[in-house]
Amino acid sequence: METTVNLASHISHLECAISKEKFDHRQVQTFCENDKEGWKAPLYAKYDFSEKVDKNVLKGRESSLWRYFEFLPVLDPANVVTLGEGMTPLLSLENLAKASGPHKLLLKDESLNPTGSFKARGQAVAVSKMKELGITKCIVPTAGNAGGALAAYCAKTNIEVTVVMPRHTPEIFKQECRYFGAELILVDGLINDCGKLVTQIKAEKGYFDVSTMKEPYRLEGKKTMGFEIAEQMNWQLPDVILYPTGGGTGLIGLWKAFHEMKAAGWITGKFPKLIAVQTENCQPMVWSFEGKHQNASAYQAKPSVANGLVVPSPFAERQIMEVLTASKGFAVSVTEDELREGVKILAKKEGLFAAPEGGALVPAMRKAMANKWISPDETVLLLNTGSGYKYAEKLI
Repeated sequence: METTVNLASHISHLECAISKEKFDHRQVQTFCENDKEGWKAPLYAKYDFSEKVDKNVLKGRESSLWRYFEFLPVLDPANVVTLGEGMTPLLSLENLAKASGPHKLLLKDESLNPTGSFKARGQAVAVSKMKELGITKCIVPTAGNAGGALAAYCAKTNIEVTVVMPRHTPEIFKQECRYFGAELILVDGLINDCGKLVTQIKAEKGYFDVSTMKEPYRLEGKKTMGFEIAEQMNWQLPDVILYPTGGGTGLIGLWKAFHEMKAAGWITGKFPKLIAVQTENCQPMVWSFEGKHQNASAYQAKPSVANGLVVPSPFAERQIMEVLTASKGFAVSVTEDELREGVKILAKKEGLFAAPEGGALVPAMRKAMANKWISPDETVLLLNTGSGYKYAEKLI
C-alpha cells in the first residue's frame, strides 16, 4: 500500500442511521440503539468533503478498492490488510440482452475477488479497521462467503477468528474457513440461529462481533462497488441495478457511494433504481415492501441453494426499505428453480458461472421487464456477488 502524503481519509465521525447521533470513529464502535423506543440501527461512517478531492487523484493508483482511500475509514495506510480485492470487471451481456430485452445489459462480476465473492470487500476494510483499533479476536455468523472472507483477512493479519455457520452449508465454505485457521462452529439452523449463538459467545469471551451491519466498516468496503461502477462507466451511472439481497449491506453501500460521490462532485445526475432480488424460500424484504408483514422480526425462512439470500430478519431492514423507496426501486422474489435456471442461462449464453444469488437476477430482470417495471431503453446492471464454483455440489 502506498504511503505517500496524499493518502488521507476524509472520515469525520460515525453517525447513527436513525437518531443521527455522532460517535467517535477513533474508538471501537458497533451499532446504536434506543432501549426506550426499542430499536437498534447501524452506524454510518461520515466524510468531510469541504476540502475538495479531485477525481484525478485516481490516475496511477493501484487497481483495487483502496484507490478510493479518501472515502474509506482507515487512517494510516500501514494498517491496510489487502489480498487484491476490488476493481472487478464490468461486462457487457450482449447475448442475454438480445434474448431478454434491455438494449444495454451489464454485469459487475464480483466472483473474481479474493475468496470468490464480494464479501472480500467488506472484510478487507473491516479487518483493516480492526487492526488499526487494536482488536485481536472476532466472531461472525455467516451463510458461507462472509465467514471465509473474514477468515482469510484475519489470517493475513493474525487476528483470532471464530466463524459460526449453518451445518447444511456446502463443504467448500467449511474447508475454506478451516484452511485459513478459523475456529468453525456448525449450527443446526439458519444464519439467524448462528447469530443467536454469536451473541452468547461474544458476551462470554469478549469477541468483537463482525455481523452484517452490526459494525460500521464492512459497509465501507461494499460501497466501493458503487465507486467502481461509476468509474468504469465514465462517471455515468446505469438506470437500474438488480442486486441479490440478504443482509442488504451492498444495496445500502451502493446508495451511500452514490451520495458520497455526488457530495464530492464526482458525479451528477439521477441515481439508479435499485431492485432487491430474493428467493421465495426467504423473501422478508419482498413481504416488507409489499406490506405483507409489519416487519421481518418473525419471518420464517427455508434453506436455499443461494445461501447468501437466506437472511430471515435483516438487522438493517429499515435502512434497506429506505434505499428501495428513495431510489424508486422495489423488491422481487424468484423460485429456486428459476434461480438455478438463471445460473445455467448466464453460463450457456455468456460463459459466466455465477453464484445462485447472481443467477436469481436473470429471472428477476425478466419478470421486471414483463411487468414493465423497467423499460428496454434503460441501461440495466446485474450485480453477481460470487462464484458458482463454490456452490457446485448444491447446483447438481
